[in-house]
Amino acid sequence: MRWVFAALALWGAVHPMYWFMSYMAANDWSLAALIDAWYVNDSTTGLTWDLTIAAVALTVWVLVEAVRHRHWAGLIAIPATFCIGVSCGLPLYLFLRMSREV
Repeated sequence: MRWVFAALALWGAVHPMYWFMSYMAANDWSLAALIDAWYVNDSTTGLTWDLTIAAVALTVWVLVEAVRHRHWAGLIAIPATFCIGVSCGLPLYLFLRMSREV
């Protein structure tokens, strides 16, 4: 099962990043334009907040478990979540967590 999470983390890194890079290439590599697009209408604003809240919840969970179980490698999921996305950070953390239990 942990390799399923590894594959999902890889997919969650590559697939969304493809779309982000495509958008940025078409918009002169403007990070500001990308962020503005996240708030272009109520639907995208809702999705942005949904993912932000999920990212914060994942971060709290990772931090609590890292302190409780002294499993510091799991902290890698935090920058993965905020630099790539929840679609990478969550399965990456689950992969690392399951690797520890084996």
